[in-house]
Amino acid sequence: MAQKPSIPKGTRDFNPEQVAKRNYIFNTIRSAFETFGFQPIETPSFENSNTLMGKYGEEGDRLIFKILNSGDYLSKADAQAYEDRNSNKLISSISEKALRYDLTVPFARYVVQHQNEIEFPFKRYQIQPVWRADRPQKGRFREFFQCDADVVGSKSLWQEVEFIQLYDTVFSALKLEGVTIKINNRKILSGIAEVIGASDKLIDFTVALDKLDKIGEEKVKEEMLGKGISQSGIDKLQPLFTLTGDFETQIESLKAILASSQEGLKGVEELQFINTAITELGLKTATLQLDVTLARGLNYYTGAIFEVSAPKDVKMGSIGGGGRYDDLTGVFGMKDVSGVGISFGLDRIYLVLEELALFPETVSKNVDVLFINFGDKEALFSLKAIKELRANGINAELYPDASKMKKQMNNANKRQIPFVVLVGDDEMNSNTYTLKDMVLGEQIKVHLDDLITKVK
Repeated sequence: MAQKPSIPKGTRDFNPEQVAKRNYIFNTIRSAFETFGFQPIETPSFENSNTLMGKYGEEGDRLIFKILNSGDYLSKADAQAYEDRNSNKLISSISEKALRYDLTVPFARYVVQHQNEIEFPFKRYQIQPVWRADRPQKGRFREFFQCDADVVGSKSLWQEVEFIQLYDTVFSALKLEGVTIKINNRKILSGIAEVIGASDKLIDFTVALDKLDKIGEEKVKEEMLGKGISQSGIDKLQPLFTLTGDFETQIESLKAILASSQEGLKGVEELQFINTAITELGLKTATLQLDVTLARGLNYYTGAIFEVSAPKDVKMGSIGGGGRYDDLTGVFGMKDVSGVGISFGLDRIYLVLEELALFPETVSKNVDVLFINFGDKEALFSLKAIKELRANGINAELYPDASKMKKQMNNANKRQIPFVVLVGDDEMNSNTYTLKDMVLGEQIKVHLDDLITKVK
């Protein structure tokens, strides 16, 4: 008995309607990217393992899909690691490549490799799939698309201001209201770690703090204690857990908390600059919110950090994120090249638009008009008209077989094609076409020019 076909967990097939809706989001984002001056690039779906490993922290490294070397990969395996069943040591001898985890690290590699061809500052966008060996759940997949935009070669905070505007532009175009753009700064997190005497445990501190909205205050404190952060240091954090008020109020509170940290105060100054600019420029539908617990687990952020939340009435994780990284290219030998970038979570945005019924009805439109096939003579006559319709931007097709008319009409109904054209001897003799409106059930006889006008 033939095995029932299936696909790996965390991956999906997409039907024509879903592809059309995804393309609607892609096109909206791409249009905004290009309006803001970003240029497209593409990178390979897999990279050398040493390009990816060690760039995302310990948690991220575990989620990278490794690719086995081709051929007899075990012949070159580390014999001792194989004998000891040490998978971490073994993998380096049997796998030299891995599927990309995100688009930012491959972009950094691209910048270094092509630095002599690039005009800095370089604004690029990239819309491609990425892979993560994560546990599949709602809104989280093992294969998914990222839509990234980055600027490298400039330390100007005006870039952060523009990225906030870019987010607002895209979500406004998608008619998605109530989106919150959360912002923090890694310098503030470093300053807080300094104030509580945990500078040597910055990563442990930020990883734990980033989980606040998921596991709550007490669990975060327990995790910090488990990582060796002192109780007295955690007690000093208490004002952060209860920090409230608008952007400016929180800024003033942070100035007091971080009074002894030059690094922390620099982060506060940067956030204040960004907020002042956005307040002056205004946003269409999104809201900018300061969230001092926002850390994001990735190690390479050094300045502003972004995370975008869906409207409150939708249960969904972040639908976008990003931040400033001052020396990401340094790991590839190109020092002191500052960059900042953001990413849109296509799949989660799709789920949000679907839940809120925000996809336009026209998005899934495929064929405007179907010509019924009554035979070869009629089909040839119809194809001449179809050629003209297509030249006028109308999606038209001929039913391929001269099947029973009922079958052809049912096909049009199931595919929700709004118009059907019938061509018989009378129509060919009078050089006309019978146009049937499938919604109203009405039909009229028209010449080609009128047919084009009415279908349009």
